[in-house]
Amino acid sequence: MKLKLLIIVSLFLFTLPLVAQEHNDENHDNKKEKLNIGDFIVEHVSDSYEWHITAIGHTHISIPLPVILYSKKQGLVVFMSYKLHNEHHSYKNFEISHGNDMYKGKLLEKMDDGTLVRPFDISITKNVLALFIISTILIWIFLSTAKRYKQRENKAPKGLQSLLEPLILFIRDDVAIVSIGKKHYEKFMPYLLTVFFFIFFNNVMGLIPIFPGGYNLTGNITITMVLALFTFGITSIRGNKNYWAHIFWSPVVPWWLKVPLPLMPIVEILGMFTKPFVLMVRLFANIIGGHIVMLAFFSLIFIFGAQSVVAGYGASVVAVPLSLFVSLLELLVAFIQAYVFTLLSAIYFGFASEEHH
Repeated sequence: MKLKLLIIVSLFLFTLPLVAQEHNDENHDNKKEKLNIGDFIVEHVSDSYEWHITAIGHTHISIPLPVILYSKKQGLVVFMSYKLHNEHHSYKNFEISHGNDMYKGKLLEKMDDGTLVRPFDISITKNVLALFIISTILIWIFLSTAKRYKQRENKAPKGLQSLLEPLILFIRDDVAIVSIGKKHYEKFMPYLLTVFFFIFFNNVMGLIPIFPGGYNLTGNITITMVLALFTFGITSIRGNKNYWAHIFWSPVVPWWLKVPLPLMPIVEILGMFTKPFVLMVRLFANIIGGHIVMLAFFSLIFIFGAQSVVAGYGASVVAVPLSLFVSLLELLVAFIQAYVFTLLSAIYFGFASEEHH
């Protein structure tokens, strides 16, 4: 009950300044600006310093987020992102880069000589807030389900427990036991369940267009990189002597491939690093690709609408059903990508804990 109240209060506090985020862009006054589809798509799949809610005409409604920066010149600087919404789009010499370089969309500090320098940035961005929200939800779900299992021991599942139990048993019976074996699977179950539900819930929340959904957390390569590093770390730490023996001195490999030219050990060591790399890129590419396809279909309405109103309405007849179809397909992909990441992690754990034959 306390955790539920905490979630509600947290969401309420973040939405309090929402009205203060209504602003009119003066550059749009008496002008008809051509929509840049590329920038439109990139903006919606990228991280940001505010959580965009909706737009009414030229008025944008967003939730401002805390900006936390440390620069050598000013030290620690903390302010809300709405401070950047002025005619200069800057605050305390900090401004968001709109160039096409690696810092696009990031805050840069303008120095006395006019150069722009990247400060140390630990801001609560959209993806960071989304991570906090989904982590809180998952903790509440797991604790509630565990409590229900204790209260209803040897009884039929009920409520949230009955919804999650098929997925939990699926991961245990068809992923962990099959890939790792009955002897060692239990010590890997907490991680496998956590990573499966984390990816699945984030994928689903990314398809919900209203707050607190609509973010692109698993389409951010830094998030998928951290998940892949967790799998790599667990595999390396939990690997037994047989696992490392097969990497550095496999008994089934001819001696001339190990001495004098250690070809196979080099290949095996490279394989250790390519496995987490594949995990990282597979999840990232599939999720962000799905979002881009949906936005591309949706953008057809604006592309044809720029030609004429009739063409815009005509394109919507095709674009809306296509976007809806891709959304339903993405719902299936949300489960498949969570399953594939969990399955491959379990397979790697199985290699690491395999007994000598």
